[in-house]
Amino acid sequence: MYTEKGIKSNLPSFSMLVLINLFVGSMVGLERTILPIIGEEEFGIASASATLAFIVSFGFSKAVVNLFAGTLSDRIGRKKVLLFGWGVGLFVPILVIFAEAWWVIVFANVLLGLNQGLAWSMTVNMKVDIATPNQRGLAVGFNEFAGYTGVALTAMISGYMASTYSLRPEPFYIGIGIAIVGFLLSLTVQDTSSLVKKDKSKPSINMKKAFLITSWENRSLSTISFAGLATNLKDGMAWGLFPIFFATSTLTVGQIGTIIAIYPAAWGFFQLFTGALSDRIGRKILIVSGMFTQAAALWWILFVDGYALWLIGAVILGIGTAMVYPTLIASISDIAAPEWRASSLGIYRFWRDSGYAFGALIAGVLVDLLSVGWSMGLVAVFPLVAGILAMTRMKESH
Repeated sequence: MYTEKGIKSNLPSFSMLVLINLFVGSMVGLERTILPIIGEEEFGIASASATLAFIVSFGFSKAVVNLFAGTLSDRIGRKKVLLFGWGVGLFVPILVIFAEAWWVIVFANVLLGLNQGLAWSMTVNMKVDIATPNQRGLAVGFNEFAGYTGVALTAMISGYMASTYSLRPEPFYIGIGIAIVGFLLSLTVQDTSSLVKKDKSKPSINMKKAFLITSWENRSLSTISFAGLATNLKDGMAWGLFPIFFATSTLTVGQIGTIIAIYPAAWGFFQLFTGALSDRIGRKILIVSGMFTQAAALWWILFVDGYALWLIGAVILGIGTAMVYPTLIASISDIAAPEWRASSLGIYRFWRDSGYAFGALIAGVLVDLLSVGWSMGLVAVFPLVAGILAMTRMKESH
């Protein structure tokens, strides 16, 4: 049982939650390098919109689950929701291994969205529960560092296994092991709901009111929500189009996997510093500059040519994303009262992760109408606009 808040006082539990989110992120990394290629090579899907349908299904299912995960965890406890997320996640690699039609892959990604929405949401909420107010950026930074390190590691490993063996089934055997280990580790974690009850001094507001405040009424919260959406809209495009974009060059599958892995690796690594930095210098400066950096990095990748230059662009894109990812969540935690913080975080994550779906939809349509290059260039406008809005509408929250 937790007796007080603070990372240092609860270091074993906090560390275990960091490790668990490494495995949560690893579930996504399995697909980032090879699933778009599977769509083209094994299922013969020529339309970019159809190929990226798996990201759309993932994004919308994760977004909807995020919306209710916080409220559900307030009712039944964080740990139960975390375990249920892992139970759903086990079916994802199994379905991909045995899929004989593309709709099965799309459905597997609905389940992946459920897994991520439940499991990742709980690791974030549990760390924020443990942290004191001046540790929120640090706590979220560690959580996102672990998750996106997992994404990077399995993106690289799956790319290597695909080039050494085949696109299926070998890379997805790893996913079965990840889901089983993640579930077993989650059994050892203490629920943090008792810490939340100590914070609450007033009744919680209802979900409708929290949704309106987070999405529209509060200028800072609505700006943060749009910045999160723009960030993952860019990532939904990158997830679907980067393998296709780089496959048209002379790069090998292994080199493509390395570039695609370097982006979330930089994203994950630098969150160790950006989350804690936001606790010191404030949230707004990192959010504004991070949104601008993401837009610039996408245009860099589009207009340069060569393996080394693309690697540099992937690192810059990861750094820009790292500047905003933990900082946006910490800003929500600063503004939202303890009574409705979990709901507000869930609503923010609903908007943020719907960006995956919108990014894949927009990118797919633009590719079919124009080209991969035009799609990448136009999608970069979204983080640019989000940076301008954050600069003009958002108040410093810390």
